Amino acid sequence: MKALEKKLVHVVNFYLKPGLSEEDRKRFETGISSLHTIDDITIFNVGKPAPVVDSPTIDKDYDYCMLCVFENLEAHDRYQAHPVHINFIEQCKQYWSRVVVFDSETI
Repeated sequence: MKALEKKLVHVVNFYLKPGLSEEDRKRFETGISSLHTIDDITIFNVGKPAPVVDSPTIDKDYDYCMLCVFENLEAHDRYQAHPVHINFIEQCKQYWSRVVVFDSETI
């Protein structure tokens, strides 16, 4: 059996500031969606908490969740320094109160 190549998975939960206008939320969505243009990302998804049945193990207190998969650590590091990523942070950091990042390496 052939071993799978390890990937780097980058999950970011955004907690937006209370009281943002719908226009501010749209600006945030436009900004975060721009990240999909970065070539080093092999899988990209942005979403909001799903309307699933509540459970003690389900956390729905974030506003947006972003998932990126990279081929390796080097691709992740290039993404971190990419001008589109830097621009997103500069243009949108005013909208969030907290960001939680989970980086994992596939096994």
